[in-house]
Amino acid sequence: MRERVSLCKKSCPPALFQLRRVNISELNRKGGQIIYSIDIGKIVSLRFPTFWFEPTPQGLFMLQVAFGQSKYYSDNLSENVKRGIRQKLRRGEWPGLAPFGYVNNPKTRTIEPEPTKSRCVTKAFEEFSQGRHTLESLGQRLSFWGVVSKTGKPICKATLQRMLTNPVYLGIIKHNGESYEGGFPAIVSRATFEAVQKVLKQRARPRKSKKRHNFPFVGLFTCGECGGAITAQFAHGHGGTYRYYRCTKKLCKCSQRYLREDLLADQLKSRLQNVAFGDDWAEKMKAQVDVWEKDNAQSAQSFAQNLDEKIKEAETKLDKLVNAFLDGSIEKETYLVKKDELIKTKTDLNKRKSDFGRKGNNWIEPLRDWINTAHHAEKLALSNDFYEIKSLTEKIGTNRRLLSRKTEFEFVRPYDLIPKYLPAVAEKAQEGRTFCKEKPAPASPCGINSGGASEQSNLSEFSKCLTWSQLLNAARTFFERNSD
Repeated sequence: MRERVSLCKKSCPPALFQLRRVNISELNRKGGQIIYSIDIGKIVSLRFPTFWFEPTPQGLFMLQVAFGQSKYYSDNLSENVKRGIRQKLRRGEWPGLAPFGYVNNPKTRTIEPEPTKSRCVTKAFEEFSQGRHTLESLGQRLSFWGVVSKTGKPICKATLQRMLTNPVYLGIIKHNGESYEGGFPAIVSRATFEAVQKVLKQRARPRKSKKRHNFPFVGLFTCGECGGAITAQFAHGHGGTYRYYRCTKKLCKCSQRYLREDLLADQLKSRLQNVAFGDDWAEKMKAQVDVWEKDNAQSAQSFAQNLDEKIKEAETKLDKLVNAFLDGSIEKETYLVKKDELIKTKTDLNKRKSDFGRKGNNWIEPLRDWINTAHHAEKLALSNDFYEIKSLTEKIGTNRRLLSRKTEFEFVRPYDLIPKYLPAVAEKAQEGRTFCKEKPAPASPCGINSGGASEQSNLSEFSKCLTWSQLLNAARTFFERNSD
């Protein structure tokens, strides 16, 4: 129809156009042009499947009435559709096709996590939050899991960017700049989502070079002398190619020298050994945490009641905010910002309430993660996976500097507790050996003094048991005090 109207504007003799399956409501945007074309004689007659118009005053009047009715029909239909979408949003129902990781449920008229794809989304968020991928490498990773585009190629970077910034994975619906609480479960935790946004913000200005070099420790340290960034470069010599890390020296004059990558990795491995413990301690600690989790199950009811009170408080604030906006007491921009904050708070509280029955108290899961991380550090201290070493160092280390060819950083809480208790094992074992030397054991019937070794072993085992339990209690105290 658009081509027909455009053709009528040209200086050509009147012609007859046959339009099939055209509703008059489709012509309301071109109504003025059509009437003008009739007035100047470009359109002789309009004929539709149900009625037709002649170029007479009565015909033009009826045509304008028909156009007005079609405009009213379109506007009314649009308003009804928008009203239905608003009602769905208030009920927490997703108003369209399910995003990746979810599937539409026609019975509940909302979306629900798809078992396989939701796990892929969760894993993709976790790995990207650790800085292990770029958008391109994340697409390759998803392709390895069988998640590709319709053409069979890896998902493009723009699609991955939208996925990583979509709040629907938190259980929040974002529609026309306004947030709504979703009635479907979230598949990504708030902490992981915020970590992904932080990584995306840090990479908002990528390097212009298309070729990426394999420098795993870039971005991990800053210069201990001038505070500048640490960069890396290749160097050729002694029959091989080596990678060196140095200060960029862009802030001021800096006297720091180069450090070879293998020496840097050795220093990091040595530091990781200070916060690592073996399988024996990890198994004992996990068993003790399981016991604590069962003992604290009785406090679930009181904790759930506290969460219910906070949820009701958030709902009350949200109702007051809506009433204030309807009364005209606050501006629309302020209303949208405050509503977004309250919706996020309420969603987090509901997520904590739903996860509480599965996780127990809030400190249980962080304590388990602390045990697994320290246990994983022992394996990384013996490996050559530099990217994993960098990721773990970023997690457990703060104020990371490179000074005089030496790495310097402090362990974050509660990982700084481990070095305080690990030396105690060796010290108590040494005290046990001294005690056994001063106090001779009784002779055996064969004339061999065999009691000292047994007593020394018992003291060593007792000191180790006392040390790992003290360390675990100290970590539990930290997580209990810092739990949300």
